[in-house]
Amino acid sequence: MSDMNKKRIVIKIGSSSLTSLHGEISRRKLEKLVDEVVQLKDEGHEVLLVSSGAVAAGYRKLGCLSRPTKLPEKQAAASIGQGLLIESYSDLFISHGYIASQILITRSDFSDESRYNNARNTINVLLERGIIPIVNENDTITMDFLKFGDNDTLSAKVAGLVDADQLVILSDIEGLYDDNPNTNPDASLIERVHEITPEIEAVAGDAGSSVGTGGMRSKIDAFKIAMASGITSFIGKASVPNIVYDAVYQKANGTYFEPKEETNNLDQKQQWIAFNSGPEGELIIEDSTVEMIVDGKESLSPASVHSVKGDFDKGAVVRIIDVSGKEVGLGVVNYSSETFREYQEDTQFEAGQEAAVESEHLVCHLEISVPASV
Repeated sequence: MSDMNKKRIVIKIGSSSLTSLHGEISRRKLEKLVDEVVQLKDEGHEVLLVSSGAVAAGYRKLGCLSRPTKLPEKQAAASIGQGLLIESYSDLFISHGYIASQILITRSDFSDESRYNNARNTINVLLERGIIPIVNENDTITMDFLKFGDNDTLSAKVAGLVDADQLVILSDIEGLYDDNPNTNPDASLIERVHEITPEIEAVAGDAGSSVGTGGMRSKIDAFKIAMASGITSFIGKASVPNIVYDAVYQKANGTYFEPKEETNNLDQKQQWIAFNSGPEGELIIEDSTVEMIVDGKESLSPASVHSVKGDFDKGAVVRIIDVSGKEVGLGVVNYSSETFREYQEDTQFEAGQEAAVESEHLVCHLEISVPASV
């Protein structure tokens, strides 16, 4: 295989695909996944795993008879299960001659741009040196309101972070159907999706597993992020033999989400702005300006800012809203909220001054479909 054919692949696997009916780590399921990853590694691909399973693996050893619902118990179970999970992965990969590493991430690691860049640099070093990073959310310390929501979302953001070529989501479902296959025996599997339309969103169901937290809805949101980043994605059933290997080579039974070739993919800075930044305020702009920045790809002029909401510093990410209240997009401001207000109250911005938001640091929601949960 030539270097041109080598891919950087992010594989996400859910809790229900890793554990037994009793909530313990299934050695058989882990071995299947590891064997398929090793097959890809042997062919020269770079592989990163986003693995659920910490809480599911640890709650019984905590003394719970069922998956806990209270946050302290879930976090305690995760502290036990994460060690068991990474130990099992490490032992299996070492038996094949590969080294695995553990990376635990919180949402705040992504919302801070410096930590976001540090995470990318660290993972890039690991991948380039043949290590298999195993990523999970740091469930032991993360509060619910600061969580990514589920590892589907995390995997898509990680795929964008490392400039992956492909995202593979393994689940207990075969893919996206045109109707609920549990209630409609005539439901058909959708093999290819090039655009996530309202019709596609309408057929996405809620969580269907008692072990995991992500249903088809969360996976659709993850695919929105991946497609906006120019990444081809796949969802298929984890238990199918060779599912990972076949997915990478476009031979697996499941659903492929492939961005259109003409789509303007977001660069690293724009991905961080769109999906991770955490806006600190709002700029309300005139309706006449919306077309200029969306269709004309122009920078946002300070004179086009009608008013400001919130308090923020220069360099902060803010929401850009039209006067009717519709959100236009997100951008990095070149002025603080105080400076905006001073100019609006005392003087006018002069021609030739620095843009309020540069076009390359502005991501419009009318151009891409940003998940509401992000």
